[in-house]
Amino acid sequence: MTKEYKRTLITTALPYTNGPVHIGHLAGVYVPADIYARYLRLAGRPVTMIGGSDEHGVPITLKARKEGVTPQDIVDRYHALIKESFEGLGISFDIYSRTTSKTHHETASEFFRHLYDKGEFIEKTSEQLYDPEAGQFLADRYVTGECPHCHNQGAYGDQCEACGTSLNATDLINPKSTITGATPVLKETKHWYLPLDKWEPTLREWILEGHKEWKTNVYGQCKSWLDMGLQPRAVSRDLSWGVPVPVEGADGKVLYVWFDAPIGYISNTKELLPESWETWWKDPETRVINFIGKDNIVFHCIVFPAMLMAYGDGFQLPDNVPANEFLNLEGDKISTSRNWAVWLHEYLADFPGKQDVLRYVLTANAPETKDNDFTWRDFQARNNNELVAILGNFVNRVIVLTHKYYEGKVPAPGAFEEIDNAAFAEMEDLKKSLTENLETFHFREALKDAMGFARLGNKYLQECEPWKTIKTDPERVHTILYTCAQICASIAVAMEPFMPFMSERLVKMLGLEKISWDMLAGKDLVPAGTTLGQAELLFEKIDDAAIEAQINRLETIKKENAIAAFKPEDTLPEIKLDEFAKVDLRVGTVVSCEAVPKAKKLLKFEINDGTPKLRTIVSGIAQHYNPEDLVGKQVIFIANLAPAKIRGVESQGMILSALNADGSLTVAGPTAKATPGAKVC
Repeated sequence: MTKEYKRTLITTALPYTNGPVHIGHLAGVYVPADIYARYLRLAGRPVTMIGGSDEHGVPITLKARKEGVTPQDIVDRYHALIKESFEGLGISFDIYSRTTSKTHHETASEFFRHLYDKGEFIEKTSEQLYDPEAGQFLADRYVTGECPHCHNQGAYGDQCEACGTSLNATDLINPKSTITGATPVLKETKHWYLPLDKWEPTLREWILEGHKEWKTNVYGQCKSWLDMGLQPRAVSRDLSWGVPVPVEGADGKVLYVWFDAPIGYISNTKELLPESWETWWKDPETRVINFIGKDNIVFHCIVFPAMLMAYGDGFQLPDNVPANEFLNLEGDKISTSRNWAVWLHEYLADFPGKQDVLRYVLTANAPETKDNDFTWRDFQARNNNELVAILGNFVNRVIVLTHKYYEGKVPAPGAFEEIDNAAFAEMEDLKKSLTENLETFHFREALKDAMGFARLGNKYLQECEPWKTIKTDPERVHTILYTCAQICASIAVAMEPFMPFMSERLVKMLGLEKISWDMLAGKDLVPAGTTLGQAELLFEKIDDAAIEAQINRLETIKKENAIAAFKPEDTLPEIKLDEFAKVDLRVGTVVSCEAVPKAKKLLKFEINDGTPKLRTIVSGIAQHYNPEDLVGKQVIFIANLAPAKIRGVESQGMILSALNADGSLTVAGPTAKATPGAKVC
């Protein structure tokens, strides 16, 4: 039997303030958390939702170094941007704070010191990479090198982004410091470790026996780690940016970000509720829910709980950790470093007033059980075909008909017929399914249930046809439009957790003062005689031009990334000068150019090479050039290449071209006009 709790504490993974938030963050953590928090509030259940920025860690110092500013400059900029963006999307944090706050530094320091004084840490001296030129130890992200698994040359000291393998900096082949480019050396340093192996039996029982209801991806990843055997994990780092380790002999050392960051949930609660924060963390009647992405599962299900166990004093462990998988963008992995993302602040600027559309699409396409893909075409289709054509259309017709027939006043119903009672019964079923899916964190299915009210409304209205019935049985239309008004009210309630802006507008249109979960599927939500507001479009169609602009933007970014990542191919084995001299390079002018029939890649050139007869050359560049654009262009070609038959055409040479980093191709030609047949030397 599920335990009943007095209150729920929701925490959301703290985003790094080395950049804005994107749709991957939203789909993985913040939209699901907000849906759940809003549902609990509607249901009248006490809930507090805690958020904040993670402002320590190497990515921030790397960003600061790259821009020539201080880490504080970076976190101040992005904390403000992230907080404002969340507010713009309606993410309803009770507090959104930061780990550079005074409260957090004090809380994190006290937490470490408490464990230190209890003897919960192991002190270990080990060899770590050190930059002799910079005179400092190198955190994982300050080291790059060759991945020992896929041999990507740009792997970081903690992970290879090419193959996704987790690494230690000492695993890299030919490591280099990102600070000076120097080859790092191994040097001894002392750090403090949390012995996770000590807590392994307790963690195993708590997770594997006590939480089999957790999502498969969460439970499975935890089991995998536990089955491999837990090892002590460092809680300090040799850095200057972060919460200083609060013990003697720890100069130049700060708390490791994965020890520091989750304590932010506690410090942010303290900041919000300085007198009662312990009720939300230490009372067994409080249910703690951690919303995270799958890359944070180990830290929130194993490391942070072990920290809380070690601390003691009644800290409650999370009751559930509903982690989502990753969201990709147009078939490619979202990446901050490659700018391959839909950034929230840019979306809000490009699509003003369409916050709910993004919330809807991210929930409908949520990566709850596997990685999923966001595409702009799907975004447009869901808005136009679902929000506009189904939900918005139903509400608009109900409001318009009520104003047309009854001057905007909801009519008093007559006797309810079978079709009316069936509609109310179906709403009860939808409410039951919707509630169950919300309670079990199946938000994608819950959204389908919520949309079910709008689909039901359209079906009911179409079957009842009040625009026809008004001519034959006007009294019957009273009941039809009364029932439709109740369906509209249920839509406002059911959709509030998912699309709060639309719900608020609909509530006003229906003349309601407030809504609650108990109202859902009710028979008298909008009493007879209520004056409805004027009809206004809840959603508008998104045209092709707006979508093309976003797709073109991504295409530009893709090309920029290809250029930035370009590395020349290795040169062929060297040749002697006399070997090269055998290649006869000439300049020619293109007289005509046409596609070779039934060949997508081939163009047939007729070239003036200075001789009385034109030279024919077949070249595989049709996917890069229009034939007519090449007429009159001067090219460089190999004149003494043996002729070859290509698709029935004798090709008498080879045109030189260069394949660029972005995949485009450039035909080689002289920088100034040359005489056809002139030799290239």
